Amino acid sequence: MKSQSKGLIYLYCVTDGMPQIKELKDLVDNVYFIFCLGLYAVVSMVSSDEFSEENLKRNFTNLEWVKTKASIHEKIIEGVMKDTSVIPFKFATLFNTEDTLKRMLKKQRGILKENLDNLRDKEEWGVKIYCDMGKLKENLIQKDKELLKLDKEIKSSSPGKAFILWKKKEELVKTILHKRLNEYGQTNFKRLKQHSVESRINKLLPREVTERKEEMILNSAFLIEKNKVADFMNTVEGIKIRYAAQGLFFDYTGPWPPYNFCSVGEKAQNG
Repeated sequence: MKSQSKGLIYLYCVTDGMPQIKELKDLVDNVYFIFCLGLYAVVSMVSSDEFSEENLKRNFTNLEWVKTKASIHEKIIEGVMKDTSVIPFKFATLFNTEDTLKRMLKKQRGILKENLDNLRDKEEWGVKIYCDMGKLKENLIQKDKELLKLDKEIKSSSPGKAFILWKKKEELVKTILHKRLNEYGQTNFKRLKQHSVESRINKLLPREVTERKEEMILNSAFLIEKNKVADFMNTVEGIKIRYAAQGLFFDYTGPWPPYNFCSVGEKAQNG
């Protein structure tokens, strides 16, 4: 282990299995671990020129800086979790000294160990569902019985009445679309939840963030036993095929650092 030097201690993650540091040095040359009461904190020394409170605020406005540093942060955690369960900490979790970090580890040892036990032999996977609204709308207009009946009425009505019915149809399409989107999201979440130990629905992301033309209708995370991940993936693939005609797209990714299933939160972090 490296001796403490001038700077700040940057915490990536905590584990209870000795982390393999050698492979991580391609990402951060001064990465090391701090051992305390059966826990290993994977850390590196960083300069206050970049990570002091004042300089960090300035750097957060530099998107390229954030993108580069956040990518390294995630890759370090993913490297450690190849061999052992980890509790990931948020980007730029900093401590002034090793002693300050050790005090946190001692204080939060119980909840950290509890979380690690809960995460053992499990992986976090994310599933996002997107919808091509135009395709779904077209599919509804062609197949929904209520809409088809309204179409017949419109064709056989006078121009005045047809216009009123057409407006009614437009409102009905919106109502049915909203109902179907909720059904698709909830039904598939419940179906996938059956293959997980824990699950969570997260906030929907706008197109500006997803950079997709389709609208996100479900943003979910699942904690899955490692020996059941293949079954989970097969289930998602089956659902993808089933809903393709409705304009739904399923994006599943992982394994991810289990941020969604750690209850450590801010109370185990010290800026």
